[in-house]
Amino acid sequence: MKKVKLQNEWIPSIALGTWSWGTGQGGGDAIFGNDLSAAQLKPVFDAAMQAGLYLWDTAPVYGMGASESILGELSKGRDDVLLSTKFNPRIGGPVEDSLNSSLERLGADHMDIYWIHNPLDVKRWTPALIPLMKSGKVKYAGVSNHNLEEIKLAQSILAEEGLRISAVQNHYSLLYRSSEEAGIIDYCNENNIVFFSYMVLEQGALTDKYNVKNPLPGGTRRGEAFNEDVLARLEDLIHVMKEIGDKHHATSAQVAIAWAIAKGTVPIIGVTRTVQIADAAKAAEIVLTAQEIHDLEAAAKDTGIVIKGEWEKPMH
Repeated sequence: MKKVKLQNEWIPSIALGTWSWGTGQGGGDAIFGNDLSAAQLKPVFDAAMQAGLYLWDTAPVYGMGASESILGELSKGRDDVLLSTKFNPRIGGPVEDSLNSSLERLGADHMDIYWIHNPLDVKRWTPALIPLMKSGKVKYAGVSNHNLEEIKLAQSILAEEGLRISAVQNHYSLLYRSSEEAGIIDYCNENNIVFFSYMVLEQGALTDKYNVKNPLPGGTRRGEAFNEDVLARLEDLIHVMKEIGDKHHATSAQVAIAWAIAKGTVPIIGVTRTVQIADAAKAAEIVLTAQEIHDLEAAAKDTGIVIKGEWEKPMH
């Protein structure tokens, strides 16, 4: 597995997401139409670790703790797992209390990457990371869903104490390049910050698994966002992805992941099945040409599709 430098250590070029693990408010059943237990997910976790994919991203709001609890159960007793979780300002409360609850569910004594999940009052919440970083409870600080101005503000607050932002995590895909257009990815590259891209596969819409005849699960957030009209407009892009995939003996999903890596980001890929682990590992080895990247981006732009979550705002 290819590696990327996060401050002083090397991490896999792909992180694995657990938004669809467990059930409950904001969990796998409500968002993705899944109902997955720790026992069902153990083969997925084991396959990932064997493939060298050991960076796991979660959050307390994924199933209101269910995702963290499952990940904690599966990673129990191991010291080769990197854990990433978040504090949500919309829920509020003392940041340290939220971290302690996450650590308890995850069975960990420190957090490798701890994120401020959204930019509600950057001046209020960013300073709360400082004592946690100084005590060693938080190894690396990250911000998620922040625009460039907010990232710079968080960076300046930590810099006053000799600390820094190590990671940014935003929605980024062939269909949603707001962070690139706003200069965030360039800023990260210039300041030794790792940019983590989530929803690279647009919750399955860019996998070629779904189409007008086989739509995404009804009654879910992704099913509503990628309805039949949107899926019809995606067909030309999927065709280009398939053509490029054929040249690399790869699937459309692998092409989308390889594109995100080629753009200098670390994609966070949600995994619920062992085949997705093999997909991710293969995607990390694909090297797209400049022409292929251009063709993908042109086809994506031609769709005119922009899908963003209700929690997101433009990055400009």
